[in-house]
Amino acid sequence: MAATSNTPENVDTPRGFAFAMAAYLLWGFLPLYMKLLAHMPALEVVAHRVIWSVPIAGAVLIILRRTSDLIAALRNPRTLAMGCVTAALITVNWGIYVWSIANDRALDAALGYYINPLFSIALAACLLGERLSRLQWIAVALAAGAVAVLWADAGKLPWPALALTVSWGFYAFFKKSLPIGPNQGFLLEILILSVPATGYLVWLISSGQGHFMQNAYDTWLLLGCGVVTAVPLLFYANGAKLMRLSTIGIMQYIAPTMIFLVAVFVFDEPFGQARMIAFPMIWLALVVYSIPMLRDLLGERG
Repeated sequence: MAATSNTPENVDTPRGFAFAMAAYLLWGFLPLYMKLLAHMPALEVVAHRVIWSVPIAGAVLIILRRTSDLIAALRNPRTLAMGCVTAALITVNWGIYVWSIANDRALDAALGYYINPLFSIALAACLLGERLSRLQWIAVALAAGAVAVLWADAGKLPWPALALTVSWGFYAFFKKSLPIGPNQGFLLEILILSVPATGYLVWLISSGQGHFMQNAYDTWLLLGCGVVTAVPLLFYANGAKLMRLSTIGIMQYIAPTMIFLVAVFVFDEPFGQARMIAFPMIWLALVVYSIPMLRDLLGERG
């Protein structure tokens, strides 16, 4: 699954495309699985996502023979501290996502992941001093306008969408500072999270409030949380290493588009007038944002 040393840099490979596409398709269908868990508290679902991801991520590292990197990270206080930060952020993101699907707010989840790349470039401008192009400023302004439309219509901010955007944006920002590979970093995060997750699940079971081992249906669904969590993340991590950044940038819209379609046509969530204005504004923003990437992509292939 790891890129080999003779893989050309900044080149799209068929294997990389397959990994990335599989990841985005799995993320796009994830709401269907999360909806089956809607009768359970979001925190319980997140705890099981953590616990059952550990053996999958651990097996990948063993196969790749990269466990020494993880051991070194666990012994390094700075790396461990950074791992705690990214682990906390991904927990918040997962929790809000699970809650959104369970509470018929999948459209907010789609909106959050659509806005995320625009938030990331704004974050880079604010925290890293990166200069944005005119097109990027236009895209950010359109996204802000879309949020304002939804805010004005509902009388309150679409907080699940914004919380998903901010938590994932800062997760990606701090993840870049984590001095280990993506597979090792993911296992480090869930190992850190497994301590509070195990404690919470033990308390749930002892107090009779947990769903695990109460019936076969719920038990298998919770066990499956590890697969639906770890597999797409590992696919993405390895696909990104074998693809150009511009290609990955264009492909990242696949998952929120699928979430949007599932929310409207499967979950039958209301798509009112405000969303009819806001979502096209977001789509236009993403087109504007993607123009330079498309130029690069077509120029290099031409």
